[in-house]
Amino acid sequence: EVTATRRRPQRFEDMVGQDFVVATLQKSIEAGKIAHAYLFSGPRGCGKTSSARILAKALNCESGPILTPCGTCSTCVSITKGSSLDVIEIDGASNTSVNDVRQIKDEVQFPPNSCRYKIYIIDEVHMLSTSAFNALLKTIEEPPPYVIFIFATTELHKVPATIKSRCQQFNFRLVSVDLLKQVLSETAIEAGIQAEDEALFWIAREATGSVRDAYTLFDQVSAFSDGNLTYEKIRDKLGLVGVDRINSLIEYCVDKKLEEALICLDSIIMNGVSVDQFTTDLADYFRNLLLLSSGITSESLLGQNAQRFSSKVLSSWSSIQIERALSLMLQLYRDIRYSLDSRYELELSIARLSWLSDYVSPLELKEAIKKTQNLLQGGSALPFVEADLSSGSSRQESVRSSESVKEIDVSEEDTERISDPFAALKQRIGNGFSSEPKQDIPISTAPPKEPKVVESISVPSVPFEELQEKITEHFQGHKHMLASGLAQATKWEDNGAVISFTVDTPFIHNYLEQDHKLIAETVTSLLGRPCGVEIRLDVAGSENPQLSTKLVAPPSVEIVRQMFRGTLIGEGK
Repeated sequence: EVTATRRRPQRFEDMVGQDFVVATLQKSIEAGKIAHAYLFSGPRGCGKTSSARILAKALNCESGPILTPCGTCSTCVSITKGSSLDVIEIDGASNTSVNDVRQIKDEVQFPPNSCRYKIYIIDEVHMLSTSAFNALLKTIEEPPPYVIFIFATTELHKVPATIKSRCQQFNFRLVSVDLLKQVLSETAIEAGIQAEDEALFWIAREATGSVRDAYTLFDQVSAFSDGNLTYEKIRDKLGLVGVDRINSLIEYCVDKKLEEALICLDSIIMNGVSVDQFTTDLADYFRNLLLLSSGITSESLLGQNAQRFSSKVLSSWSSIQIERALSLMLQLYRDIRYSLDSRYELELSIARLSWLSDYVSPLELKEAIKKTQNLLQGGSALPFVEADLSSGSSRQESVRSSESVKEIDVSEEDTERISDPFAALKQRIGNGFSSEPKQDIPISTAPPKEPKVVESISVPSVPFEELQEKITEHFQGHKHMLASGLAQATKWEDNGAVISFTVDTPFIHNYLEQDHKLIAETVTSLLGRPCGVEIRLDVAGSENPQLSTKLVAPPSVEIVRQMFRGTLIGEGK
């Protein structure tokens, strides 16, 4: 006799995980409030038919109605064996026609032979036809006082509402893993089998809440266990991939060793593990890693000890990357059905896992773009670059330096003039390298009320031959686009009162013209004499020899390049 039949519950107390159903039925029997129709619904193997038989025995027991049937009287024995004339079990899948229901209608007119109630147990009642359901309606609503109907179904939504409204409904639930493991442990002790907790946890998880499935799987694995049931035996005999082998494979992926990972995968497949089973094992593995990354270490959820999982993988991949790996496995399982070759799909997924360390989620990308935007808009984290004219090289100055930073106290009269948040900065830069600050912006030593601005410094005049280099260095720290445009300019000429140069694209020409006044003031400060600036556009489109030279990235551009792992190829046109 198989375990599922041998351990079928014979009393309400033997039911596993259905406390609500048991308590309600016992209370109704104790109060004498017996319904004329019951509807038991729920997943397979959770006790619907067993509860119907127990209810039939409790109502028809010779000492009843009683909460716990004796199980020894002739009525209880006959119901258990299925030979009672007054407890009729009908398979709804085999008796679907209206003629079968008409036969029931004729039989209910006769009282029970030897029992207190005539009970009809119709299993899989949702399989009845619409005509059969309609034929039952009147009988269910007003049956003789000695007739009770008990319907059982796994698909409640297929039962018509007219039937549901005439029945007391009981919804059976899936059994938890802990309860199933406890039941399996008792079964193993009863059968004289030594079983590891990890093996019992695996059986309980594979049963997915069904007690009958758990018993069936237990019979299967205990057949080859030789009295000692271990997880290793289950893994080897059923072709499962153990956590240890998956750890080795995924560690190769973490180290970006694709060749070793594919070789490890080939050895697993060659040992007879199917692609479908291995995909399922990988999905289960990443699901457990996701739980561990969230701090969950319960064996009932993981199905095994948390120490078996690789600490290297957990420390190398973030929870977002592990979630991405699980998503890849779930998608792989869906793709295998329509794939040209399922192994190709699996190898492709392993290849994708090997570069998962570089995966950036959309949320992380959004945060990076936001930080970059703040830097480009002049955030406090952006260092300024000022020209060291005495040595001819650029150097970074900290904006927090007490020698170069002064606060600007803006009066109410200047509010309209500097409504632009960058107006004050433009005035400072436009002032060039003047030794004195502008008179209309007084300097205050009061606590800071406005953003700190780098004070310009006094420098000696530079020769015209070094003008392009010095003015480019001057603008690199805070106007890198302007510095880049000046660096690409050619044909610099000194006509005394006017300094002229040429650019070869309309974009650069328009951009420089926007800051024409600022460029002129800076040129005046660098040369030490008043002069204007003329920006010419080379309409012939001649090549700019300076474009072939390597551009020096401003600090803000370098920050963006490092953040997005990019390569500087030049100024776009």
